[in-house]
Amino acid sequence: MARVGIIDYGMGNLVSVAGAVEYLGHTPKITYDRGELNRTDLLILPGVGAFPDAMRNLRQRGLVEALEGLVRQRGTPLLGICLGAQLLARESEEFGRHPGLGWIDATVSRLRPADAAIRVPHVGWNGIAKRREGTLLKGIPDDALFYYVHSYCIADAPEQAVLGDCDYGNRFAAVLESGNVFATQFHPEKSQQHGLAMLRNFLAVH
Repeated sequence: MARVGIIDYGMGNLVSVAGAVEYLGHTPKITYDRGELNRTDLLILPGVGAFPDAMRNLRQRGLVEALEGLVRQRGTPLLGICLGAQLLARESEEFGRHPGLGWIDATVSRLRPADAAIRVPHVGWNGIAKRREGTLLKGIPDDALFYYVHSYCIADAPEQAVLGDCDYGNRFAAVLESGNVFATQFHPEKSQQHGLAMLRNFLAVH
């Protein structure tokens, strides 16, 4: 059983993520306390909202430095979900140019479907095109669907970090893995059996 720190920076679907972790037999802890985060085996960075607000909140709660120590120095595995995934990038163009955590060498850009009839934000169920299985996609079938709610996406990520893409008028990175850093643009906690299977894969990392 893993102790899972769900990072509370004032934005995110915290209760649903905690419920999914508990359902899978692990112990979630919603917190921004550095001492409590130090006692976890795994970390999840959820997120709903705007990139610059999220980075401001992380800085104000002292979480940028704390997470740098836990994830980059100690090696604690971390999963970023939706906005939490975007925060792992180098920078975002949402409401100007804003630096992110910089753990994935990529930028966050607005969705710009080639077909103007395709609506943004992207809300609903879509699949992924696997590039490779990695950790998160073990046992996930090719026709699996996941639930998305977003207007921005991770662009130009290094090819070796991308496990799968989503096609919503244009392709974008939907599942990423770089060392002990994992990310999904969709919400696995809202994606029923396949989302739970992916969370189970992450929770097994420790």
